[in-house]
Amino acid sequence: MNQDEIQSVKQRFDIIGHSPSLNHAIRVAIQVAPTDLTVLITGESGSGKESFSKIIHNLSSRKHGQFIAINCGAIPEGTIDSELFGHEKGSFTGATDARKGYFEVTNGGTIFLDEIGEMPLGTQARLLRILENGEFIKVGSSKSQKTDVRVVAATNVNLLEAVQKGKFREDLYYRLNTVPLTVPPLRERGTDIDLLFRKFSADFAEKYRVKPIKLTEDARDVLMSYRFPGNIRQLKNIAEQISILEMEREISAETLKGYLPKPSGSMLPALLGDSSGLGDTGMSERDLLYKIFFDLRKDVNDLKQFVMEMVARGGISSETAAAMPSIFANTSIQPYKAHPEDILMKTDKPPVSVATVPENADGDDDIQYDKVLDITHETEEESLLLEQQEKEMILKALKKNHNRRKNAARDLGISERTLYRKIKLFGIEE
Repeated sequence: MNQDEIQSVKQRFDIIGHSPSLNHAIRVAIQVAPTDLTVLITGESGSGKESFSKIIHNLSSRKHGQFIAINCGAIPEGTIDSELFGHEKGSFTGATDARKGYFEVTNGGTIFLDEIGEMPLGTQARLLRILENGEFIKVGSSKSQKTDVRVVAATNVNLLEAVQKGKFREDLYYRLNTVPLTVPPLRERGTDIDLLFRKFSADFAEKYRVKPIKLTEDARDVLMSYRFPGNIRQLKNIAEQISILEMEREISAETLKGYLPKPSGSMLPALLGDSSGLGDTGMSERDLLYKIFFDLRKDVNDLKQFVMEMVARGGISSETAAAMPSIFANTSIQPYKAHPEDILMKTDKPPVSVATVPENADGDDDIQYDKVLDITHETEEESLLLEQQEKEMILKALKKNHNRRKNAARDLGISERTLYRKIKLFGIEE
């Protein structure tokens, strides 16, 4: 299959983009279309799964038959069986007439079942019978009917996890997943984001009879770095809002940021995306937990040094510092009597040593400077350990993003400038 065929399909179905993952999904749809195999399309909400179901239908031998798209999550559980399989007159309250279901109406065509993971278990059993035998029974009837319908299903949830939780039938999952097709999220499609935004801007300019909006270079960088949890649907809504509300046609980065929703919820690291549950950062769950642990440990060490400095300078008493067991669990701080200028201090580091006095001391002259608390070696060892862990995570992020510093910095949660400084500091060769 050559690129010309893929490009022809893109033009026919109004698909914008050139990313390899998008092209692969289109290639799979083209190859499976002439068959009658059941296809399971997976992808995040708003990523364009329905477009691929239309490609499969229109390139198949069923293209002259009917195509119906059903959102299983939008139909109430009490009526979904009637909607899909039909019902007989008087089969339930309000059933004043017999009704044909979608599987009867689309005989010879294709039915697209979106959000298949929301389908009730009882309905899943009925669907499995259609997929295996091509038979169904209307609600309130005992007569089996035949139908010849191709099923294309889609979901934005992990169906295997739903199977493990007992929310989805395992036999139905494997029956649906004859040919898996994955639609990539918008954030993984690179420059396709800019192409789609310009396409939407031009469409809305024509619709509302205004001049098309244009992004500055800084605004384009902001757009490309945003994660778009709502995918193409969210990008289209943003383009429409800006086209209508902004008087200036050149959109700056600050203006664009006003239309991009701020991240909500907890500020703790979240594990996102893939089926393994380990996120799309390229780090394992253990790596992330290590990062949290060492960040916390570094904060404690910084606080320890700060308190020791305050003790040395007389800012707080040694008794107060000694009353902090959770911070100084391995540090013995004894009451002392000394003037700040008498404390042994280093010029290049915060104070890390304090003179102690014997328990029977009763004056400044009794201070013994030979008994000195020294935590320098602890701090140096911890610093080296932290630097090693930080370097390893930077190397992982760079490897995962093929040495693209902007993407690696985004995964690490730091700025590109900070990442560049760290690369120089650790002597990392890209």
